[in-house]
Amino acid sequence: MSTQSKKSSIQNKLMRVIMLVSGIVVLMTCAAFFLYEYYSFRESTLQKTKTLGEIISTNSTAALAFENKEETEEILSALKAEPHITEAGIYDINGKLFCSYPSGYNPTKLPLKPGLNGYNFGNSSLEGFQPIIEGNKQLGTLFLKSDLKAMYKRFELYTVIVLLVLNFAFLLAFFLSRFLQKGISTPILALAETAKAISERKDYSVRATKLSDDELGSLTDAFNQMLIQIQGQTRTLNQFNQELENKVNERTMELGAAYKELESFSYSVSHDLRAPLRALNGYSKIILEDYGSELNDDVRKLLGNIQFNSQKMGTLIDDLLSFSKLGKKEITKKEIDIKEMVTKVVEETGSNYRAKIKIDSLPKVMGDYSLLYQVWINLTSNALKYSAKKNNPEITIGSTSSESETVFFIKDNGAGFDMKYYNKLFGVFQRLHDTKDFEGTGIGLAIVNRIIAKHRGRVWAEGKPEEGSTFYFALPDSDVKNK
Repeated sequence: MSTQSKKSSIQNKLMRVIMLVSGIVVLMTCAAFFLYEYYSFRESTLQKTKTLGEIISTNSTAALAFENKEETEEILSALKAEPHITEAGIYDINGKLFCSYPSGYNPTKLPLKPGLNGYNFGNSSLEGFQPIIEGNKQLGTLFLKSDLKAMYKRFELYTVIVLLVLNFAFLLAFFLSRFLQKGISTPILALAETAKAISERKDYSVRATKLSDDELGSLTDAFNQMLIQIQGQTRTLNQFNQELENKVNERTMELGAAYKELESFSYSVSHDLRAPLRALNGYSKIILEDYGSELNDDVRKLLGNIQFNSQKMGTLIDDLLSFSKLGKKEITKKEIDIKEMVTKVVEETGSNYRAKIKIDSLPKVMGDYSLLYQVWINLTSNALKYSAKKNNPEITIGSTSSESETVFFIKDNGAGFDMKYYNKLFGVFQRLHDTKDFEGTGIGLAIVNRIIAKHRGRVWAEGKPEEGSTFYFALPDSDVKNK
């Protein structure tokens, strides 16, 4: 909606309100006037007809007593002076029509006999019966019928007057509303224009112009005060953002330097530490081969331990380097058939174990093939290793779906773990079992956790000592192809 249409809208609304109120007041006044005139005219017509009936009744007593029809008709002919009396008749004591008005009027149109005394209004007339009494004796009954044309003519005149008044009132209200509404709409429109300018330009230095000292003026002052506060907060926020950006840049440079140091450390670990290990392993092997027959059992056992631990140290170095390289590795996603991947992993890792492995239906996902393959290698190897000492080792691999993610799990009935040590489970070099019972470097689950985090997923586990464990990892729906 344009600014002009908004401006016209608020002005039109104010004008409509003013004219509507004015129109309602004028209409209610006219309605009250009409009602007053209607009831007052009915009352005056009733009193006038009653009075006329009393006069006719009094004047016709003698003629009716002597049954002088001509004189009675002459008395009724006096009703010509009242043009709204349309019908009249005098009934004798027996209820028989004695004479009627106007002369020559069809007597069959008059009531056949007198009704109850009194006058009543019909749809378009006033009619009634009035007793003709002389002393205490009733001689007959007078019937009078008067039309209401006078009232209708008066109402027609009133209608014309009311229409003229309404037109004048609406015209006056229109011009007054155009003048008066400016005192309300102009300050509001000024505020609206200021708010729009601020919204479009993001310039909080703009101020609304105060046009009056009333409530709208107070609203303008409050609006300007709010702008002052926003301007100050914006200035503070900009300064904070600038400081934060500078700190982020500093931390980024520090992280870059630390990352380079980590790369140097990884290179040193990869090359400098391997040489002494190779030497230890090689020398111990030479000694065993060349002088093994001359050495006693204790010495040969010690040399074997040197070889075993140097090889174990080499494996630990390889795992540590693999873990450190995960932070640098970029994910390359493609469609992966998880069922096919897990089957391949089981064939690769399960050949030396006697566990019964069940693979349920698994959906396809979008992910990094080599990284997710490493996840399944680590989880499957752990499940096989920690269930190997059971009489009937069983492993189940499957998945479940929820509204926002798909969860994969691998469940075994092996050694399990105590949940109170759960916080150590996915840490580097954190082991929950003795190396004498289960070999390993303590890095495999940390690698799993980092890989799934890079896929925007999550990892968790459940277990009980000697009752087995279940490891879960969840991937978001956006990475799942067929749920």
